[in-house]
Amino acid sequence: MSVHEDFAQIAREDGRAALVTVVRGEHLGEKLLVQPDGTSEGTLGDPELDAQGKADADDLMWKESSEIRGDLFIDVTAPDPRIVIFGAVEYAQHLSALARVCGWRPYVVDPRARFATPERFPDALGVVAAWPEEAFEQLGALDKATYIVILTHDPKLDDATLLTVLAADVAYIGAMGSKRAQADRRERLVAAGVSEADQARISAPVGLDLGATNARETALSIMAELAAVRHGREGGRLCNAKGKGRIHAEAKAKA
Repeated sequence: MSVHEDFAQIAREDGRAALVTVVRGEHLGEKLLVQPDGTSEGTLGDPELDAQGKADADDLMWKESSEIRGDLFIDVTAPDPRIVIFGAVEYAQHLSALARVCGWRPYVVDPRARFATPERFPDALGVVAAWPEEAFEQLGALDKATYIVILTHDPKLDDATLLTVLAADVAYIGAMGSKRAQADRRERLVAAGVSEADQARISAPVGLDLGATNARETALSIMAELAAVRHGREGGRLCNAKGKGRIHAEAKAKA
């Protein structure tokens, strides 16, 4: 098959890849297919263009955005974003449901098998009764399109999860907890050797300030923050955003 056909097949299988096409210049029409692991098929007809195409493809396939950059058009296909929720609690039930409504792929993880059951989380695409490292052996490796939400209130699971996900390049890490719980967590992570820069990657308490008063509204505040992060926004009321550019983020590219 041609690289264009291979790209179309990846899109049909809901995979991730970028097809780079020369749209100007002497190599007009040449194509390069780039995979998430950096491997590629085809050529743009020039080693420098190939290097540029691979770099742009790696950037845009994780941003889920198709763009023209210089003489190249980078067409991206990507699966729906993945959210891994740690803690088989009521908040996770509502967050899984909202994630599915919003077109995300939710998974629930908790080592307590009596709580982590598919029956309790019908909207989750997978429920894993395991500790974090083992869970990701089942769910697939952490990547730049994975969003992590920690809802357990259990220091043992919180810390194990954070130490695992902070070692990877993920899109987002959010954790529930009061100011006291956050302070205690910070002390434990410092003792475990976690840097200030890595601690700053944790959004805690998780969610936007909606004044939530129950589990459903709390899940809504979390889902709202995830959407804002995905689209590069801070959140807030649209009526206060006048004159600050587009109201809606540009749609994520699909082949």
